[in-house]
Order: sequence, then structure tokens, then C-alpha cells
Amino acid sequence: MPYRPTHRQLEYLVSLVEKEHFGAAARACNVSQPTLSTQIKLLEDQLGAPLFERGPGTIRPTPTGAAIVPIARSVLSMLDEIVEHANHHTGNLGRLVRMGVAPTFGPYFMPLLLPGLHERYPQLEIYIREERPAALETALAEGTLDCIVTPGPLGDTRLERMEICTERLWLGFAREHPLATSSTIEASMLNGEKLMTLGRGHRLYDHVQRLCSETGAELREDYEGTSLDALRQMVSIGMGLSLFPDLYARSEAVRDGRVVLRELDDWKLSRTILFAWRGDSARKDHFRTIGIEAEKAAAAAFGPDN
Repeated sequence: MPYRPTHRQLEYLVSLVEKEHFGAAARACNVSQPTLSTQIKLLEDQLGAPLFERGPGTIRPTPTGAAIVPIARSVLSMLDEIVEHANHHTGNLGRLVRMGVAPTFGPYFMPLLLPGLHERYPQLEIYIREERPAALETALAEGTLDCIVTPGPLGDTRLERMEICTERLWLGFAREHPLATSSTIEASMLNGEKLMTLGRGHRLYDHVQRLCSETGAELREDYEGTSLDALRQMVSIGMGLSLFPDLYARSEAVRDGRVVLRELDDWKLSRTILFAWRGDSARKDHFRTIGIEAEKAAAAAFGPDN
């Protein structure tokens, strides 16, 4: 039988990459530093390739080590899923779910989803991590997350996904802006306007970039917002226009009388929200069930024909 790394060796490998220090990695794994060092060296010898470059006060993965780490994370995640699947009834959806959410949607949608989930599956625990959509997709593929709620599209074909809703995007501008006096706003009226958005990695960036390229508006990349709240504050003092998602607009932006939210009469501004999980996951039935619950929560919030 060919050599296979142990799950402990894979845990040590992943921890050492994350901590970049033998002592810190050993503490995270609850073992002594000599034990972790010995097992990493044994793993390298048995694989026949160095996995780390060691220098004075520094340690970094070699190209081989960096290529192995995502696979190691995926293997460890699958082992966790086997244990969860065996130890808990299907009715509990595996007890613990690591869910990633996009910061422009998750914080405003989770209060609509979680109460119903908790009522139906009271033993279910959900660990929530906010990240940019691009990072969420990577984390899901590598196994550090079980499922994600994110604006589309997703590029990884190994991920199963379901569309849970279509969310309207509002054009926002300061109440002193000349557009505030217009009864209708068309895309052509944005020619020459300055638009701001969140940074790259957010799907809103892609929407604003496309809007600029097709209307003649100018994308202000020198003033990217770090959050929707920061973006709203900049819009409120006339630094530019921006797009705001519907759930955020309902919960935050509408209370800010300094920002006017309008639709374009000749352009439907919207985005598709997806729920996704790994197609080879042993718990895919659990995640599909959560996705259906997310779809129901979205229908209640936006209406069945969103």
C-alpha cells in the first residue's frame, strides 16, 4: 500500500502554514514543538520533497508545500464531515455548519434566516464568517467553510449552487445632487458623474464598473469604500454616487435623510444571490436543506417573484 499522510500530519502542516512559527503551530495543535517538528520532517521525508523553507526567524511553504495545503484542508474537512454525519441525526443537519457570508448581504439577511432555522433545528450551530465573495469561494473550495451565501457568479464548477433570490440595487446620491430634482432617472444621465464602490473582490465593484463603462460615468477608484456604511457616508457629502443593495437600503440607508435612493427607469439594477456548497461533500443533503430554508426566507423578504 502506498504511503499516506496521517490526519495529524495534515493538521500540523496546515497549522504551520497558518501560524508561520513552529511554537505557535504546536500550541494550536496542543502538542509539543518537538513532536510537531518531528512529524513535519517525517512527512517531508516520506513524501520525498521539502514542504517548508526554514530561515532565521522565518518559515514559509515551498511551492510544493503551498500546493499541498489546500488539498490537506479539503481532506481534513471531509474527515470532519464523516464524523458529523455518523454522530448526529440528519434532523440536526450535522449539528455544526461553518457558513461564509458576503458582508454586503449576510449581516442583513442572517436575521431573516437564522430564527426559522433555529426553530426547526434547535441543536444546529452555525459559525458565521464574513468575507469578500472571491475569498468565500476559495475558502469553500479548500474546505475551511462548509457553505456560503454570496452574490454570483461563482467560477468553480466543483461547487453546487442554488439561486435564493434576486436583490434590487439602488442608485444612491446626496440629497443636494441635481438628480434629486429629476422625476425620472435614465442611464444616460449618469454620463460624467463620479461613481464610488467597494474594493475589488466585492461583486458590487463589478456592477459599478459595468455601469460606468456603459453610461460614461467615472469610477473613482481612489476612494473605494471599506464598508457599505463608509460608502454611504461619502455619498452623503457629495463625493460621488454609488449602488446600494436592497436589504442594506431598507435597514440602514433609508434612515439617512442625506442620501436619496432611486432606480434607473431604463436599466434594471439587480444582483443574484447564491447559496453554495462543495459538490463532493458528504453532507450535501444538509446544505441543500439549508439552501431551501434560505430561499424561503428570501421569498418572505423580497416576495416570491423577486
